[in-house]
Parts: sequence; C-alpha cells; structure tokens
Amino acid sequence: MRRFTFRTGIRWKIASAIAAVAALVVVALSLVVHSGARTSMLDSAREVQLDRVQFIARNVEAGRKPPMGAKLNDPDLPAELREKAKSGRRGTYIQESRRGLPEVWAAVPLGNGQVLSLHTTFKDSAKLVRDLDRALVVGSLTAVVAGAAFGVLIGGQISRRLRKAAAAAQRVAHGDPDVRVRDAVGGVVRDETDDLARAVDAMADALQQRLEAERRVTADIAHELRTPVTGLLTAAELLPPGRPTELVLDRARAMRALVEDVLEVARLDSASERAELQDLALGEFVGRRVAAQMPEATVRIVADEIVSTDPRRLERILGNLLANAARYGRPPVQVDVEGRVVRVRDHGPGFPEALLREGPSRFRTGSTDRAGGGHGLGLTIAEGQARVLGARLTFRNVAAPGGSDQEGSAAGAVAVLWLPEHAPTATGSFPIVRLPE
Repeated sequence: MRRFTFRTGIRWKIASAIAAVAALVVVALSLVVHSGARTSMLDSAREVQLDRVQFIARNVEAGRKPPMGAKLNDPDLPAELREKAKSGRRGTYIQESRRGLPEVWAAVPLGNGQVLSLHTTFKDSAKLVRDLDRALVVGSLTAVVAGAAFGVLIGGQISRRLRKAAAAAQRVAHGDPDVRVRDAVGGVVRDETDDLARAVDAMADALQQRLEAERRVTADIAHELRTPVTGLLTAAELLPPGRPTELVLDRARAMRALVEDVLEVARLDSASERAELQDLALGEFVGRRVAAQMPEATVRIVADEIVSTDPRRLERILGNLLANAARYGRPPVQVDVEGRVVRVRDHGPGFPEALLREGPSRFRTGSTDRAGGGHGLGLTIAEGQARVLGARLTFRNVAAPGGSDQEGSAAGAVAVLWLPEHAPTATGSFPIVRLPE
C-alpha cells in the first residue's frame, strides 16, 4: 500500500509557521486588550453611576423630587443590589440587556428606609468596545498577513540557497569535479545552509580523492602486469606445438587483452583522453568496419552523413558492440546507419535488467548477464569512448511478439550510438529514430 505524501516548499512551511505564530500572538493580545478595555470602561461606568445616584440622594433627602431615571423602591431593581441597599450599603450592578448593551445600576439607602436607584444603559461604552474590537481584528489580520509575507521572504531566501546547493550537488553527482556547492550557494549571511554546502564539498573531495586513488592503483597494477604478461605470451609461443601450448597461448592472450582493457578503462576514467577529429562519411566508414570484423552482419545505410569524429575511437566502439552481439546475442546481427545514429541489433535474449537500469558495469559476471562469460569491460569501454566523442550510447531490448522488453521475453538487444552535431564536448541534439521490430 502506497503511503500518501504531500510535498510543499520550505518557503511555504516557514511562511505558514510564522503566520500561525503571529495569529496565536495577536489573538491572545486581542483577548487581553478586549477584556482589559471592557473591564476598565465598566469600572468607570460604575463610579460615574454611583456618583450620580449619591448626588441625587442628597437632593431627595433635601426635599426635592428625583429626576427622570432615578426611582424610589424600583421593583425592577436586581434583588442582589436591593438586599445590599436595604442592609445600609451603597452599590452598583452590571446587567446585560437584550440588545447586548451593558446596563449599570446604582442604589443607595435613604434615611427613611427607602432605596434610591438609578438605571442607565451605557451605549457609548459599548460602541467604544465594538470599535476597539474592529480595530483589533483589522490589526490582527494585518499582522498575520505581514508575518506570512515576511515568512515567504525569509523562506524564499533559504529555499533559493537550498535549490542552488541541490543543483550544484547534482552536477557533482554527474561527474563535474570542479563544482563547489559553497560557491554556488553564495550569500553574505552564514547559516546552516553553508554548513551543509561545506559538508557536501568535503564529501565530494574525499570521494574524488578516493576514486583517483583507486584509478591510480588500477592503472599501476595493469601497467605492472603488462610486462610479465607479454613475457609469458612470448614464452608460450616458444613451446612445442600441441594442445597444451594452444591452451596456454589462449589464456595468455586473454590475460593480455584484459590488461589492455583495464589500462584503457583507467585512461578513460581519468578524463585525460582527447578526440582527434576527422571528417568522414559515417555510412561508408561503418560499412567497411563491419565488413572487416563481422562479414555475416547486415549493414543498412538509411541516410549517410559527413560527421566530424575520431575514427579510431568510433571503430573501437563499433568493434566492442559487434563483439558483444556476436558473443552474447544470436544472429542475424543488423547494423543501421541513419544520419548521425548507428544502431547495432542482435536477436538474442536481450540485455539484462541491471544493465538497462544502471548502465554497463565493469567486471559484472553471472549467467544472466550478457557479459557473464567475460569481464564486463567491452560495453564499459564503448560507453567511455562515446563520452570522449561527446556522443551518447544507449541500450534497450526489443520486445518479443506478445511479450515485453523484460529479460527472458526480449527478441533482441539494440545498442544505439548518437553522434553529436557539433563538437565532441557537446551532447548536441539527437534525432528520434524508430527502432525496427
């Protein structure tokens, strides 16, 4: 069961986090301000109402009639305030009206045992509270939007630096040793992104040094083996004719070929090889080389074209592809030339899945591998020489009738060499060629 994942950028994560924090802060502050302002206004209203009722009480005790709004023994007086006044104490009481407005009651006892009360609805105070709430809402929304915008700005800077670091790391992964992630990130402010960039650069340097050391060791071993292997082959040629001598010569020649292949792979890995360009007719060149190496193969020139390439390296690539088809495929072997594209197809079991997925791997062995009977260097060398030419070498299987391109159900293997249009250091643009079934 596949687990659902939601992907979003770090910019929006930071913006959302800042907006959420800003919303929580402004809501808390708004509640505190609202509660404090309302309490302050109601306390002020209580004091004003109590002062008014005391002033009216003095006039009533002097024999004057209470003004409108003030009543003696008002039946609507809240019971709590009435009991307090009858006990000889003055007091106030807040009551919410049906319209949601605060109603302030104030009551004082008179000398004759009556209770004087004053009842007023404070509309101005309620309006002030509503205006304050509106201002708090507007301010809160502004703060949240500003916080989100600030988060987008900060997150965008971090996201941009991380994208630059990822792009540089991808270039390093694709074999560009001169790229430095720290230089690609740039910036004046130092943060964790710089630490990550320096760590990736250090890892890339260490890996490059290790690869270089392994290449040097491989090249040194092959170089040291060349002399004794050549001497062994020379000594074997001096043996008397016979079946044992043939076996020794065969193994000695195979060992010498292996040493030469390992040296060639080491040179290709060191990226020191340079193509020596010549203009040649690709179809005519391929036809001659195939006829010399595999006369039984069929050559079809769909469209010939003059290309600028290294004939020695092109011959090496073509020879390795033909040798691979002859050793691990089945006839007929067909070579097609169409413009700058060369296809080599056999009708064998096809390339193994590991090769199609990961590309040629040196010294890969196993019965299911087309290179299982050898050392796995032929296609590796062909791919390396194609890189020197600025070309591209791809591998695929042809599906069997009613089958798929999977191992065991293929009707042949196809290796396609795409030569560049311009310089060997550019990949160029490649035409799309329909592979024959």
